[in-house]
Amino acid sequence: MKQIITLLSFCLFFPVATLAEPEPTSLPPQAEPSPSPTSPAPGVTIEQTNYASYQLSPGDALEITVWKEEGLQQLQIMISPDGTIIFPLIGTVGAAGKTITELKDNLTTRLSDYIADPSVSVKLLNNQGNSVFVIGKVNKPGQVFSGRRLDVLQALSLAGGLTVFAKEGSISIIRRSGDQVKVFPFDYDDVINGEDLEQNILLEPGDTVTVP
Repeated sequence: MKQIITLLSFCLFFPVATLAEPEPTSLPPQAEPSPSPTSPAPGVTIEQTNYASYQLSPGDALEITVWKEEGLQQLQIMISPDGTIIFPLIGTVGAAGKTITELKDNLTTRLSDYIADPSVSVKLLNNQGNSVFVIGKVNKPGQVFSGRRLDVLQALSLAGGLTVFAKEGSISIIRRSGDQVKVFPFDYDDVINGEDLEQNILLEPGDTVTVP
């Protein structure tokens, strides 16, 4: 009799134990994704990052704003072939060859004759004025754009390098300045071998590198 009571007690307990729901396990809270260290901070402009030392060139497009001045908001202006821009109130302003900061300071100084404490911002919309041409026996001939001045080797590299048929010792750089044309010789082999490095000149906007 004692054995029967024990068996019944086991049968009553077993299904209750097996059907009992497990206690929920608490999971650690998910951490918020941290911002990428390479992501730019909100509001960072070209002026504050990549182009601080960039010298403006004819053909570059700018956006100029004078804070709180109606009619002087987000004016889009292209630098003319003579290197100047025309700005309301002050007229012609030299821009080519200046950095964005230098142009902003110049505009601020000249506008102060007409506006009390002007606050000027200048942004570079595109730098298509700073380009050179690489023609002849290179793999990608044509116009080369850059956010900074290039030397001859760098321009040739961006043009895909020389083809196997190029005359490496007869490369030249053509530069026009007004009515004058200057030609600079460039021997690729010498420069690559570390000789006559002064040939590897810094190119100016509009220069043409010819590879026969």
